[in-house]
Amino acid sequence: MSALTRVPTEADVRRALDAVLDPELDEPVTDLGFVRSVAVEGGRVEVHLRLPTSFCSPNFAYFMASDSKDAVAALPGVTHVVVELDDHHDSAIINAGLAADAGYRGTFRHEAEQDLDELRATFRRKAHTAAMERALTALLRARPSLPESELGQMRLWDLPDDATTAALRRRRAAVGLPDDADALVLVDHDGVGPAPDQVPLSLRRARSTRISIEGNAHFCRGLLRTRYPGAKHDQSPTKEHTP
Repeated sequence: MSALTRVPTEADVRRALDAVLDPELDEPVTDLGFVRSVAVEGGRVEVHLRLPTSFCSPNFAYFMASDSKDAVAALPGVTHVVVELDDHHDSAIINAGLAADAGYRGTFRHEAEQDLDELRATFRRKAHTAAMERALTALLRARPSLPESELGQMRLWDLPDDATTAALRRRRAAVGLPDDADALVLVDHDGVGPAPDQVPLSLRRARSTRISIEGNAHFCRGLLRTRYPGAKHDQSPTKEHTP
């Protein structure tokens, strides 16, 4: 490593990991307390991850471990990255696959029933649906006289410039939806809005998705604190959620 190359710090690594999301819970692994430890020695970085139970989905576990390795490896000054998943029933398989850069199918071989990109797209769509519902529900609360039936006409320019809207815009980008100011807010995964008489049903379905994601996240946070005493101190308050 050149003497002029900036050596990464633990804080740099943790900031990079802020961008790694649990695909099902749509929250950063850092906020959830899933980062067990970070060790930095020059350009070499070792990260250990932990999950709420030993039987969490191997697919999701691999998602987070692989994305963590990619995020840290992209940091300036990092020359070698080790990411290991602790205390999981597939830890040995996942850790070996990561160390060999074998990829998802190379790691799980015949057990890899679904392509990783397909799984990622599925959860990105769910995250967008939940973010869309949060933004529209916040709009209803801010404008009590606004009929729910008119939500199908709302455009991005109708939303406030706040964290909830910013979160929706990020998730729209992730699923390939337009970010133009005049784009409809309430849309399906293809960017098509519901018929006027279907707006309340579309909103209820989106609310069901959001409640499911938030409920799972709350449950997993509690399981992690039970499994690892002291983990609460590594968890951050839930962000971007409508009260």
